[in-house]
Amino acid sequence: MIGTYINYYFHCPRHLWLFAHNINMEHTSEDVCIGKLIAESTYIREKHELHIQSLEHEISIDFFDRKRKIIHEVKKSKKMEELHIWQAKYYLYVLELAEVEAKYAEIDYPKLKRIIKVELNENDRLEIKKAVNDIDNIIKLSQPPNIINKPYCKKCSYYEFCYC
Repeated sequence: MIGTYINYYFHCPRHLWLFAHNINMEHTSEDVCIGKLIAESTYIREKHELHIQSLEHEISIDFFDRKRKIIHEVKKSKKMEELHIWQAKYYLYVLELAEVEAKYAEIDYPKLKRIIKVELNENDRLEIKKAVNDIDNIIKLSQPPNIINKPYCKKCSYYEFCYC
């Protein structure tokens, strides 16, 4: 399970299924490209990414402050803030499983000059375990889940795939 799956799970089960089955449309999204550029240019002086892989989990954290033990995730805008929060909580969860101390996560919105602090609690751990189980079930489906038809679908990189 990769960290991106958590984000897509809370965003759209169809998006999750398509991505997990290597139907990847992110390369066509200007927003995704801008987000990657912002993430890559935000912590230039620091070792940029922390990658952890186990049998069950694989994550790539934008930046891990080893001295302060804080995860940093860099995002373009706060439109999908709830997804960002769950992704950060998942990263805290995986680090906890790997016995890597992380006090909390910060979601950095450089363009907005805003930082959100994210902590992990017992209810979050239960929700993440449920999400991991649900994600496994969604990925095992023989066909993608139905279109969810939300307002944010119009900006999704999979829009043409789903609606045309």
